Amino acid sequence: MDLDTESGALSIVKDEGKKCHLIPNGSGHQGVNGSLLVGTCAPATGAAPGGSSQVDNLGYPKRETWARQMDFIMSCVGFAVGIGNVWRFPYLCYKNGGGVFLIPYLLIVFMGGIPIFFLEIALGQFMKAGSINVWNIVPLFKGLGYSSMVIVFFCNAYYIMVLVWAFYYFVRSFSKGLCQNGTIGNSSFRNLTCAELTDGRSPVTEFWENEVLNISDGLEQPGIINWELMLCLLATWVMVYFCVWKGVKSTGKVVYFTATFPYISLIILLVRGLTLPGAYDGIVYYLKPDWTKLGEVWIDAGTQIFFSYAIGLGALTALGSYNRFNNDCYKDTFILALVNSGTSFFAGFVVFSVLGFMASEQGVDISKVAESGPGLVFIAYPKAVSLMPLAPLWSALFFFMLLLLGLDSQFVGVEGFVTGILDPFPRKHYMRYRREFAVAGCCLLYFIIGLSMVTRGGMYVFQLFDYYSASGMTLLWQTFWECVVIAWVYGADRFMDDIACMIGYRPFPWMKWCWSFITPCGIFLFHLINYKPLTYNNVYVYPWWGEVIGWCLALSSMLCIPVSVVYKLFRANGSIREVGDPPLCPRAWIESLRLQVMSSIAINSVLTQMKI
Repeated sequence: MDLDTESGALSIVKDEGKKCHLIPNGSGHQGVNGSLLVGTCAPATGAAPGGSSQVDNLGYPKRETWARQMDFIMSCVGFAVGIGNVWRFPYLCYKNGGGVFLIPYLLIVFMGGIPIFFLEIALGQFMKAGSINVWNIVPLFKGLGYSSMVIVFFCNAYYIMVLVWAFYYFVRSFSKGLCQNGTIGNSSFRNLTCAELTDGRSPVTEFWENEVLNISDGLEQPGIINWELMLCLLATWVMVYFCVWKGVKSTGKVVYFTATFPYISLIILLVRGLTLPGAYDGIVYYLKPDWTKLGEVWIDAGTQIFFSYAIGLGALTALGSYNRFNNDCYKDTFILALVNSGTSFFAGFVVFSVLGFMASEQGVDISKVAESGPGLVFIAYPKAVSLMPLAPLWSALFFFMLLLLGLDSQFVGVEGFVTGILDPFPRKHYMRYRREFAVAGCCLLYFIIGLSMVTRGGMYVFQLFDYYSASGMTLLWQTFWECVVIAWVYGADRFMDDIACMIGYRPFPWMKWCWSFITPCGIFLFHLINYKPLTYNNVYVYPWWGEVIGWCLALSSMLCIPVSVVYKLFRANGSIREVGDPPLCPRAWIESLRLQVMSSIAINSVLTQMKI
């Protein structure tokens, strides 16, 4: 390379050096002094895996990247679009004034959902690390990584139960049946029609509570393990393991089926639902605006967005870390947001066309047949399907769709957790098959935890995890601190510059304003003000020690952030003022690394253009 070429490269360095603040090496590993290692230039890490060497020049395993960018898109769709889009959004829309619910929903999407979704993906792509090591960007707040790991751990532990129930219903659709030809599949109710039961409940409800759950009288009565559900739990974790064990090489392939087939199923079910009598009334009920409820729906809209967009769990950060360094994650964010919210809205037509048919058949108002959560999926919809011709076919299709919707969310959540726990390991602990063993260990641990949810008291345990460990309260706390740390500690303008180094342009300033000022803080405070004790079916009130267990689950993640800050400050030498700047934002080593890395980037760019 001649002198003119070098001069051109150095001029690029001078221009780019004014913009970029911190460029990671792409491996996500730290040096002993806490600084990021500068072994290779960032764009070079975007090469597809599978080269001759699996270890970089520093001895660390090379960071895998998606074989193609569509693998990343499909994985994010599979993770963020889940069962909650099918059972929760339609119910919240009908409960909160129909079309009126869309007003706060869309506002919060643009004020909170999209900005934080983009922040997490961009942060993972920029730092090339999982949910723990990614916070090396602001070491004092590395507790954010531990907090997200705790949340996603709990989420993986209890969310699997929804897949277990769907798998059980799917199998029963082919065997005994749920409620076919006017009778329930259980022999105890064989002489009763699907619309009647001596105690006023339908046989489908009886099937759910007495055969599937075999539910006890309370949390204090765990009872025995349901061996059928235990086998379904084991089978589901085996499926998850073989989807995740090889990393993004296997995940990126499996997700093409698990993320696309549910949409085919939704379209088939919608076409079938629209041909049923009463479907039009159901859809009108779903969309009809009730303006009197406009002031009451904001909390439901906020929590639905934060949960359905899967932010605060660290999994999006892990998925983004496998992107090529110069991938346009800003454009990807809007595509994924459109797919996520569009799926929720579309699923409402599928669900309420069938509920309208059921209301028409039974001669009751739709408000009498629409239920929330598991009740909508495992009681109301099966009851409606039982009234159709070819009930086993539609039942099997619906529950297979639910199984796939939950399965891709589950294995991407496990992928995020495994990535987070493997990233911090130094090279001396690296071994060829460590990932396979780590995934197997995680799945085994999750299976053991899940055994507590396949007992007679398992539903009460499931609700404790769902309500406290990975729901609105903990997610809003996590995302609130993510915004504060990036916007006010690291610096929103600095992070916008770093993003510009990746994608080649600065995102619209709206993102920076949202991170800096429009945060989940208001929704979090409203959630605390409107806190209500957990109940089951609005009848069973949890005992005081059950509430204590729930709060322990919540605080186990929420306290990671302040405890980590206090610990790091007390471990540092000197006064808080003296040690505050390096851990808050390590500007000294940022500036020392910047020109070195930018020089590598610029020279690599010149060589690429010259085809050397």
